[in-house]
Amino acid sequence: MKRYVIKRPDGGGLPDRLARYREELNEEQLAVASAPPGAGLVIAGAGSGKTRAITYRVAYLIEQGVAPARIMLATFTNRAAREMLRRVEHLTGGEMRRVWGGTFHRIGNLVLRRHATGLGYQSNYTILDSEDARDLLAVCVGETGIDSRARRFPKPEVLQDIISFATNTDQPVAEIIARRYPHFEPLTEQIMRVDTIYLERKRVRNVMDYDDLLLNWKRLLVEREEIAKIYAEQFEHILVDEFQDTNKLQSEIVDLLAMKNRNVMVVGDDAQSIFAWRGAEWTNIYEFPKRYPEARIYRLETNYRSTPEILALANQSIQRNRQQFPKALRAARPSLGIGPALVPCRDADQQAAFVAARVLELRDEGTPLEDIAVLYRSHYHSLEVQLELTRRAVPYRIRSGVRFFEQAHIKDVISYLRLVANPRDELAWKRVLRLIPQVGTATANRIWEQLADAPDPLALVRRGDVDKAALRRGSGWGEFRVLLDALVQDEARNNPAKQIEIVLASGYEAHLANTYENAEARLEDLRQLARYSARYNSTEDFLAELALLSTERYGAPQAVAGEDVVMSGDEDEFLTLTSVHQAKGLEWRAVFIIWAADGKFPSPRALRDTEGEEEERRLWYVALTRARDGLYITYPLMSTDYNRQTVVQRPSRFVTEVSPDLYEIWELEEDRTPLLVAGEADEVMDEPDGYVH
Repeated sequence: MKRYVIKRPDGGGLPDRLARYREELNEEQLAVASAPPGAGLVIAGAGSGKTRAITYRVAYLIEQGVAPARIMLATFTNRAAREMLRRVEHLTGGEMRRVWGGTFHRIGNLVLRRHATGLGYQSNYTILDSEDARDLLAVCVGETGIDSRARRFPKPEVLQDIISFATNTDQPVAEIIARRYPHFEPLTEQIMRVDTIYLERKRVRNVMDYDDLLLNWKRLLVEREEIAKIYAEQFEHILVDEFQDTNKLQSEIVDLLAMKNRNVMVVGDDAQSIFAWRGAEWTNIYEFPKRYPEARIYRLETNYRSTPEILALANQSIQRNRQQFPKALRAARPSLGIGPALVPCRDADQQAAFVAARVLELRDEGTPLEDIAVLYRSHYHSLEVQLELTRRAVPYRIRSGVRFFEQAHIKDVISYLRLVANPRDELAWKRVLRLIPQVGTATANRIWEQLADAPDPLALVRRGDVDKAALRRGSGWGEFRVLLDALVQDEARNNPAKQIEIVLASGYEAHLANTYENAEARLEDLRQLARYSARYNSTEDFLAELALLSTERYGAPQAVAGEDVVMSGDEDEFLTLTSVHQAKGLEWRAVFIIWAADGKFPSPRALRDTEGEEEERRLWYVALTRARDGLYITYPLMSTDYNRQTVVQRPSRFVTEVSPDLYEIWELEEDRTPLLVAGEADEVMDEPDGYVH
């Protein structure tokens, strides 16, 4: 047999093109774009122009004669891939639709549409969204005969999280339950049975969930050798963006596809690997040189985003991590003569007042609200800031979820307090009744019909006068009556913090574990709510404050259910409030990092794992490097516990482990200048407002 090799075009004009590359890229980016064939690891620091480098790399390969169809570009979002390929088209003047670009899931779907029959599916399979997948899991639970209400079996949302995490990390379901959901360990056998039925039902019904697009793609490459050879040959060059955020399954797919050509270039920053909690495996990037010993390592360390002072703080902070690729970001921008501000505050209220006052000052000085962000480790840290911004009529959006008091678990617990304060509150009754095991909407409505005309519905329930209608719903009714009795005892009646504590201890904490995959984070929210409520002298005062804040400026209260971004008004621009996780990849001129305190950032929960502190420090590094011009780090010196006792607060270890010379220390003073009330010239208000440093 005679072997014939098809020669590539001679790349005529390539020196001219390289000259253009040199004009448009810095030396670090040019080295990445024009790298020779082979494995490559690109350590791309924050703000270093990695997207630009990847884009020019794809253009360079095509101009070298590589067919677009033989390039795979895996990105974190499909939008990122479209934008990169649009730029490549502009650079090369060619059509890029044949490049295999997009997320791993999108590319996996393209492969599976061609070869699904090899796994027992038809090529016209349906992809289940999250809601459909949960519904199918509920059906599978029913088929097992498990009485999910009687045995506190995990809800479909939690089952979905268990199975998904096991799939993406390539670990047995039993191990995931033991490590992440130990309260469900006695049910491991039943959960695994549900998983088995779920897998079979998907195949029979010709449907795949989101995770199956990766799992079945890998199965094709492992179980069908002839298909694996096709794609090992097809993908002559593989590029992966944000490689530090890939999971084990995605990394294994890359290795299987690169088996023949080994022309794989992965791009990312080990210092920004912050998603281990959802299955990302940061060792994918850290151990890449072990899997590809021949790999060349490139570094992008020129930062175009932040000032030298901000980068000096970020560099020194991340140096404390032992497992990393050492790097030092260099600022391309000149100094503005402003260092990061470290702002100790008296308490959480003063912290919120400082943030709101300084935000308004920055706006007056010419920084739009759109260019300012408040970052925090956990959603509940934003509680006081949200309240203060509302009081001052500062419009804001939340990227980390719905507003604090509009979250389902917050509204659940508040409803218990509402019905104690106002026993005729129909909505509160119906909400808490539905939380009783085996009580649904119809039963809750029937019970309320018996309570509606009573002078004191709460007394009626406590006496047991509606037990006949409710007892057949199971033992939960008796526990509910005990809870109501505890809430109205003298020590709890005018103590909202104590009432919240009672609700948690009387079954709601178990309800969280059974219902939500992020139960611990929601429990933290509720404990913070209890601490916040301790400042009020009565439950009525606490509820009145919440009601006023939730309706002020927004008209009638509106139901809100889980939007990614929630607006606080109709203004043209908004201040951004966001968790650090949600802020990754974004930037603002001015950034406030709040609750930089011991026990808050880093999160104590995250420190349970041996590598937890290093991941938390990477999260801190991400927060620091979101700022372009101004960075403000705040923490309260005092906080309040459940029992209204004052607790001294220390700054975060991430604050104190770097040189104090890197900060400007701000000392807050409350402005005591009397403020005239409009229209009442002879009356004055004494309100803390501005601050100085």
